[in-house]
Amino acid sequence: MNNLVIVESPTKAKTISRFLGKGFKVESSYGHVRDLPKSNLGIDTEKNFEPKYIIPTKSRKQVNQLKKEAMKSDKIILATDEDREGEAIAWHLITALGLEEKPDDKIERIVFHEITERAIKEALKNPRELDLNLVNSQQARRILDRLVGYKLSPFLWKKVARGLSAGRVQSVAVRLIVEREREIENFKPEEYWTIEAELETKKKEKFKASLHKIGGKTLSKLDIKTAKDADTISKKAEEEKWKVQNVEKKASARSPLPPFTTSTLQQEASRRFGYSAKQTMVIAQQLYEGIDTGEGQVGLITYMRTDSLNLAASAVAEAADFLSSAFGENYRLPKPRFFKTKSKSAQEAHEAIRPSDPARTSESIKNSLDSRQFKIYDLIWRRFLATQMPEAIFDSTIVDVEAGDAIFRATGQVLKFDGFLKVYKTKTEDVILPEITQGDEVKLIKIDPLQHFTQPPGRYSDASLIKMLEKAGIGRPSTYAPTLSTIQNRRYVERDEKKSFHPTKMGLLVNDLLVEHFPEVVDIDFTAKMEAELDEIAAGRKDWQPVIGQFYEPFSEHLAVKYEEVEKQNMEEETDQVCEKCGKKMVIKFGRFGRFLACSGFPECKNTKPLPPVSLNIPCPVCHEGEIVERKTKRGRLFYGCSRYPECAFASWQRPSGELCPKCSSPLVELKGKIKCSSKSCDFEAKEIKKE
Repeated sequence: MNNLVIVESPTKAKTISRFLGKGFKVESSYGHVRDLPKSNLGIDTEKNFEPKYIIPTKSRKQVNQLKKEAMKSDKIILATDEDREGEAIAWHLITALGLEEKPDDKIERIVFHEITERAIKEALKNPRELDLNLVNSQQARRILDRLVGYKLSPFLWKKVARGLSAGRVQSVAVRLIVEREREIENFKPEEYWTIEAELETKKKEKFKASLHKIGGKTLSKLDIKTAKDADTISKKAEEEKWKVQNVEKKASARSPLPPFTTSTLQQEASRRFGYSAKQTMVIAQQLYEGIDTGEGQVGLITYMRTDSLNLAASAVAEAADFLSSAFGENYRLPKPRFFKTKSKSAQEAHEAIRPSDPARTSESIKNSLDSRQFKIYDLIWRRFLATQMPEAIFDSTIVDVEAGDAIFRATGQVLKFDGFLKVYKTKTEDVILPEITQGDEVKLIKIDPLQHFTQPPGRYSDASLIKMLEKAGIGRPSTYAPTLSTIQNRRYVERDEKKSFHPTKMGLLVNDLLVEHFPEVVDIDFTAKMEAELDEIAAGRKDWQPVIGQFYEPFSEHLAVKYEEVEKQNMEEETDQVCEKCGKKMVIKFGRFGRFLACSGFPECKNTKPLPPVSLNIPCPVCHEGEIVERKTKRGRLFYGCSRYPECAFASWQRPSGELCPKCSSPLVELKGKIKCSSKSCDFEAKEIKKE
């Protein structure tokens, strides 16, 4: 019997073919085989939003090949991914390959969470019908996004500049970044003071304590507002006897975090390694589809697009057995730990992201992975194992020291049992306090009033923006990475040297225009409501056409009005530069790839040139002849280079200080508020470099 198995990825096909014997042929569709046309809307808005799908040119050769294979096969098994996108690909394959007339028993749909021999063979034993509710949900999302994009983007071309785009999720993401930037700009820092005392016990053991109460009142962060108040409190405390008022010791426990979902994996990879959401998903896809570990191609992790915290009982049992053998019985839970997904829209039939074999340690396959694959697999493996390990136990100590009517507090903890921390480290600094008892007198070594200022909220990073989108119910596991890539590719936002997002001038202008004239498109609650309705379609509780209609009809009428009301935005900025071709003034214009200089005499004179780079007035630390200027990559990321490029090739992601390292003579850069050496092999660091 000839069985044709179709998946969407050639790597996935290669991995699966290892587990199937004679009678099975595994082929790849190379992604979607049908889509809406690029040249036009492709949706009949007069006929219940009927989509007009085509087979893209790039897919035709593969579709014809799959048709030939299907004609020779007794059974066609659709084994695309288990999410809405994968279900839609399977549905499109049936039409594209002309399989609609095939008997139902000749076409099977199988799904699996991991690409392992066990999972594939189990899926083949339990085929299911195509889930048209999932297909309709994906189709509704695609049509909704097409209507917004193809209707609103031309409006932006006419009123602002060509090459712009709007999107249902991307525009909300830009709005979040813009609003955060304005929060930062409008922030007014407040001065406040803290007071820290260095104390010494009778055994000459030193420890530090901070002012906690005064006159019986527990202090809040901003209670001490001036240097005068801080000095008054400090001088009064200096004159008092310092005595331990209370010592509180108690055991505290720290529980492991849940296993990874798509968003939490993206967030943690961003925090730990600085990876973008797109980078993380590319690496995770490779691990899921299969890596050759020396014993053939095998999928190393479960499906990586998921919002569920569900864990297979078999995987949890395997983890427990591994923990017993690797670390001992005290690192194994007496009964499994499972996690409940908080999100109402999470698909509980899915699993969290975990290793396909808990006993396959990251170190055992390190030589089969590149450095990035190893980091992501190691992170997933450790996080999953930690979920099935005991809590970490600490001895926590709170010491209150009395100085007149002021109470200074010192806190510390000692790790007594590492538990899950044995495999999954978190950033903790244990402050160990000396042995001390209530009533002990201590000696004041020094007391320091410390000035602080409140800080504005930080710009969004990949991690924090994804967290905010997920919290607001906007987007789904498969959409976070593409959304972040799109808003950068469209030049609406850029990254700074800390890889944080800030809006461009174009991003600000487009956002303000959409907020004023199309508030429903960029409204967070409205977008979240649309996501919830897509979930209702996926669950079979709503039909997709009425959902689209409720949005499109008022949107279309509103758009027609705005075409008449909104005037063309003047995007040009005058400059003092003169066009060398015709003598007229040059102006700054906005184009698809950002701002550029153009002659004001256009269209008679078509002279254009790039804007000169912004100089930092810092001499190049390498050639000493040029100056450090700001430059941008093709994707808009800021970096620093020499103005004499290409004669001098100096470049740095971090802002150069203009000095050379006194230890190794490499350029020094500003990083996280300090001056550090740019060489990875040098550990020189200074808070300030004294210039001659």
